[in-house]
Amino acid sequence: MLKLLKFSKPYLLLIVFSVGLLFAQANLELALPDYLSNIVDTGIQQGGVDSSVPEAIRETEMGRILIFMSSENQSILLEDYTLINDTSSDYDTYLENYPILENESVYVLNDLKKAEIEELESIIIKPIVAVFTIEQLVATGNVTLINETLGVDLSLYPPGTDVFDILSVYPVEIIDIILDGITLNFEAIGETMLDQVAVVAVKREYEIIGMNTDRIQNRFIYKSGALMILMTLLAVICTISVSFLASRTAAGMARDIRSDLFRKVESFSSIEFDSFSTASLITRSTNDVTQVQGAIYMIVRLVAYAPILGIGGIIRALQKSRSMWWLIGVAVLVLIVLIGIVFVLTLPKFKIMQKLTDRLNLVARESLSGMLVIRAFNMEKYEENRFDKANIDLTSVSLFVTRVFVIMMPFMMLIMNGLVVGIIWVGSHKVSEAAMQVGDMMAFMQYAMQIVFAFLMLTMMFIMIPRAFVAGNRIQEVLATEPVIKDPQEPEEFDKPFKGKVEFRNVSFRYPGAKKNVLQDISFTAESGQTTAFIGATGSGKSTVINLVPRFYEVTEGSILIDGVDIRDVTQHDLREVVGYVPQKSFLFSGTIESNLRFADEDASDEALHSSIDVAQAAEFVYSEDVGIESEIAQGGMNVSGGQKQRLSIARALVKKPPIYIFDDSFSQLDFKTDANLRKALRKQMGDSTLLIVTQRVSTVKNAEQIIVLDDGKIVGKGTHEELLEINDIYREIATSQLELEDQS
Repeated sequence: MLKLLKFSKPYLLLIVFSVGLLFAQANLELALPDYLSNIVDTGIQQGGVDSSVPEAIRETEMGRILIFMSSENQSILLEDYTLINDTSSDYDTYLENYPILENESVYVLNDLKKAEIEELESIIIKPIVAVFTIEQLVATGNVTLINETLGVDLSLYPPGTDVFDILSVYPVEIIDIILDGITLNFEAIGETMLDQVAVVAVKREYEIIGMNTDRIQNRFIYKSGALMILMTLLAVICTISVSFLASRTAAGMARDIRSDLFRKVESFSSIEFDSFSTASLITRSTNDVTQVQGAIYMIVRLVAYAPILGIGGIIRALQKSRSMWWLIGVAVLVLIVLIGIVFVLTLPKFKIMQKLTDRLNLVARESLSGMLVIRAFNMEKYEENRFDKANIDLTSVSLFVTRVFVIMMPFMMLIMNGLVVGIIWVGSHKVSEAAMQVGDMMAFMQYAMQIVFAFLMLTMMFIMIPRAFVAGNRIQEVLATEPVIKDPQEPEEFDKPFKGKVEFRNVSFRYPGAKKNVLQDISFTAESGQTTAFIGATGSGKSTVINLVPRFYEVTEGSILIDGVDIRDVTQHDLREVVGYVPQKSFLFSGTIESNLRFADEDASDEALHSSIDVAQAAEFVYSEDVGIESEIAQGGMNVSGGQKQRLSIARALVKKPPIYIFDDSFSQLDFKTDANLRKALRKQMGDSTLLIVTQRVSTVKNAEQIIVLDDGKIVGKGTHEELLEINDIYREIATSQLELEDQS
């Protein structure tokens, strides 16, 4: 599977762009719980006040805050505010926003950067909480509590004396003690408590100033909501874009893999086809590539997104509450164990599924191809049982895998729901203790769900990737198979003019894996312009001999020369360019008669097509229809008879007009009269071409210039018809039996 990654090179830019979009999508989705938290905590609970640095503050309140600051911090604070009173140039504008200006001057915050706001917040938060707390104590009128909190005795001062006037003359050391005493109480409750109290103080100040707090709250909520909608839309755009790019990448890689796979199979010799069944090659080119395509899509779509979402969710969840990390840890650990169990159970089954798919395709292909034979022998029930067996085996394995994942999903939901319940249980206690805000708990819950969903997405990948790995390895087996028959690195070329003289020199051949040769020491010469025929008993090696000429197999010993050039020293293309081959089993492609004939030569003239049809004795049935050569041919030539298919195959070879013709028992389905007429027309047509014929009929070859008699892979006779009748017992026996039958017919 990993070796197939080389096909990703043309799509690296798309993949990188997809990862960038996934990073953006994950960050957008991770930001949404934060905004929801802000709406709940800040927008609703805090009335839209999102900072402990007040936008505006009364002059008297500012004076009280300055009491609890060092001189250095006082200078920083006053520099960041501008005092507005009735002498200010923009007084009327400010009065509209801050009605308290009619009675009292107001400090208005300058336009500061975010970093400056954060620095100012660290300075002002404790003093503002201290002032607010003291004001609340004074409002209660509880003198004892005031004395205990501030360490003063109000009875020593005249009635109505302002507490802050008393504190203003206290030494700095005492003020610091009072400040720490007040704020430490809030910090002890929880990390966020001090911030919450400061915001409450700021909100109260806004109400005293006369600011429209409803408008502040609505503005914050609407702004946060608008940003959430914008981020959601951007996330949707990213999702659609990534899906498009992932689909394009996966489809493109699948197309390239199929193309390479097809080209590799086309380069196979008969030896490689003996290693891979046709059904298996079809499965590898279709089903296996589809599995890999689906995995590539999932990898591009999720392999970067899931970790980003998961890791980002963990980081942001910990920012909301570090004390509840163990809830996510337990859930993730259980998920990992569950995924591991599923992986161990299903991976071996995926390998079995692909092999069973091969088996099912093989049985289906054999049943469909041999339907006439099945019906002739009333074996429909047997074939049904054979197909059912293959189908049931595949179904049972598929059901096992499906059941594993079906069982896994409820466990996943149980983990998710258990995590939610745990977060609510623990989080509600923290909210009641003021150690956590409601919005933060909701955000933590959402981040936990995002983390779990990230693992669920990884689980989906674990569902597809193991099977894709199996499929990828099966594809790689084909791509890594080196053809036994290869072109030479420095090929020779046939001499001009080309004659087509074929010579076998001490040729022996053994099929791969066989223990003995099927051909032994074959030597003969087929001259151009002559017919060389091969005859012999079934299994004597006739077809094997002529299949060595176009290098469908490679000789084991000896050499085959054409015009004095060893066929292993020229390219397979150049070799087959000079050969017109008609196989033992005629095959036609779906299309028309014309398209099948032009398979030999796309640029052949209509005259050449008609001439080839006439020579092949096919004119009678070709022109019986009005459409002529435009007649449709079904897949495999199923809509024409065996004899018609054979004649069209011969016509196709004739269209090529090659210097060498090879007919592998190509007249077997012709009647004697048609056979005789075809041979007579063929002799006129071939001219100086070399004609190699394999046949079982003596009548087909008795006029050949050279007849080679084969028996058990050896030449046992060579000569003309008359010569062999006199000197060769095997040929005489074949000829006598066939010629008697021919005379009787």
